[in-house]
Amino acid sequence: MANGNTLDQIRKNITGYIGQKVTLKADKGRKKVMVKEGVLENTYPSIFVVKIEGEFDADRRICYSYSDVLTSTVELTFSTQQDPIEVN
Repeated sequence: MANGNTLDQIRKNITGYIGQKVTLKADKGRKKVMVKEGVLENTYPSIFVVKIEGEFDADRRICYSYSDVLTSTVELTFSTQQDPIEVN
């Protein structure tokens, strides 16, 4: 089981990419996977927010917790790197 330090490391890694383009791959269950591109808008103590530019001139914000990254429910790949964020 993960301890608090692992979630803190994930939060610090993600915080360094605020304002950068990100490709978000989220497992929605029952073999459904959502892949969207957006911008990492902000990070908070428990969640991070990705702003998705949508169709019809509407912006959408999606929030995920750091534990979603830890459990590989969500994978983030930033435009400056090739591999998704991993847990050390």
